[in-house]
Amino acid sequence: MNIRLKTEEVENLILSEFATLSQNSKGRLIEEPNCNIRTVFQRDRDRIIHSKAFRRLKHKTQVFISPGGDHYRTRLTHTLEVSQISRTLARALRLNEDLTEAIALGHDLGHTPFGHTGENVLNSVHPNGFRHNEQSLRIVDFLEHNAKRIGLNLTHEVRDGILNHSGNNKPNTLEGLIVRKADRIAYINHDIDDSIRANIISPDEIPVDCVKVLGETHGERINTMILDIINNSMGKNSIYMSEEIEYYTMKLRDFMFEKVYLNRKAKKEEEKAEYIILELYKYYYKKPENLPLEHRMFYEERGFLKEDMVCDYIAGMTDRYAINLFYNIFIPKPWEKY
Repeated sequence: MNIRLKTEEVENLILSEFATLSQNSKGRLIEEPNCNIRTVFQRDRDRIIHSKAFRRLKHKTQVFISPGGDHYRTRLTHTLEVSQISRTLARALRLNEDLTEAIALGHDLGHTPFGHTGENVLNSVHPNGFRHNEQSLRIVDFLEHNAKRIGLNLTHEVRDGILNHSGNNKPNTLEGLIVRKADRIAYINHDIDDSIRANIISPDEIPVDCVKVLGETHGERINTMILDIINNSMGKNSIYMSEEIEYYTMKLRDFMFEKVYLNRKAKKEEEKAEYIILELYKYYYKKPENLPLEHRMFYEERGFLKEDMVCDYIAGMTDRYAINLFYNIFIPKPWEKY
């Protein structure tokens, strides 16, 4: 029995005319036989979940660098919240939930240690710049390699959604557009929650008109935004919010930039994080021979720039790995008698 074919038949029966059907995928960079159980998008989702880059997200900063509390979001929990919101929207709109989930789970694989702080440093030192969405695609296309395969060899649709979840270009599928919206819904709301927990803001500071329209609690605001997208996108070849909800969502985002994202109290460790990333970059740029042999050989065999080799290595680090590595390289150790 070929379960994949049965699943594709079900997609044809129940999904919207605007959905991306698994059987209509534009395919992979390198052609390979289909799975008898999973559709191409289910297979992509599984490859992302089982990747090393996905596992590292659990120790990468979302907003607060190396938070002491257990309940603050990390890049992994952010990814899971984006996935949950995306799947809710896709199911309600009868779009391809598997494609949506795969894009959501892979969209932030390229984030650096210390969140956007690390991204900004690498962007300043690499001659071609550094953007996390492009790095996410680089990971699934190239860096997640093994003895049999370079990259995860994902489908065109998943790669498109990962690359265009942020930036000026928009995804070419409605499923990708869902993730783009869900990413914003997730981070605005969970960053409010974390910022209240961290005493950076209080609930009373949230703009009154935003509370009145969107809701007073974390769950109410997310529910309002999701319902609005569903009501405005049902049966249409587009994903968008109403003007009113879009306005107050963006007002909340502006509020978070003012009170949290650019707040010196919230970012008091940022200068230290910048220093760590910059010093690690300068160290390995001057001494690439000290990079792990396997990493170095992989680049040297393919003729890549030294900047790529160093940036990729640093970008893949977790917060704690970068801190420990900095300590081991630059902090003198007590002398021991042998």
